[in-house]
Amino acid sequence: MFWTAFVWGLLGSFHCIGMCGPIALALAGKDKNKFLLNKLLYNSGRTITYAFLGGLVGLLGFSMALAGIQQWLSILTGVVLLLMAFSYRKSEKWVANSVFSTSLAQLKIRLGRSIKPGGTRAFVFSGLLNGLLPCGLVYMALVASLAMQSPLQGMAYMFFFGLGTFPVMILLMISGNIFSMGFRIKINRFVPYFALLMGALFIVRGMGWGIPYLSPKLSFASNQTTELLDANITHCE
Repeated sequence: MFWTAFVWGLLGSFHCIGMCGPIALALAGKDKNKFLLNKLLYNSGRTITYAFLGGLVGLLGFSMALAGIQQWLSILTGVVLLLMAFSYRKSEKWVANSVFSTSLAQLKIRLGRSIKPGGTRAFVFSGLLNGLLPCGLVYMALVASLAMQSPLQGMAYMFFFGLGTFPVMILLMISGNIFSMGFRIKINRFVPYFALLMGALFIVRGMGWGIPYLSPKLSFASNQTTELLDANITHCE
């Protein structure tokens, strides 16, 4: 499923131009030296934050997997993705107007301060903070990483998502006018459809129809978890 994370990041990066583009361009204006290195550091910072969040969500998925509800978790993930496909922009507004609004305001202040000095540290730190800004596409990717049912795989999923955003964001920082508004709107139209496809894949995966790799049998994950727990108990004895 990791290839889907990369595609998701690539498609979603055109949405990122509108949300994070001004920050990226502000940093690019301070990039007097190290033409490409600082741009890579900024985007690497965002990706590190995404991976950290993916690890936390993956840990939650792992805990749910130990409870023996792997397949139901996959179905639930698919349903949530289907719902978010129709309202992923609203999720950004919800966070901005929720109890997190104060923290979000403080984050934006810190982000503004980190940009001012310029230099390598500013690029890295700004990227790390930028990864915490509200983004419906990031939320959808995190929901998908929940179904990975592993902290490491959750981190890997969000890492590939971050890598998918690299090409567009770096090109934007090199040339701010490289993507027209009309082109970005056309690409953004594909994002909900891709989310619908992902939601359908997770639901099919959880149905347990016995299709290798796509929809394994329901008993497979449960038996695997039971065997793992039995092995741990035997080892302790």
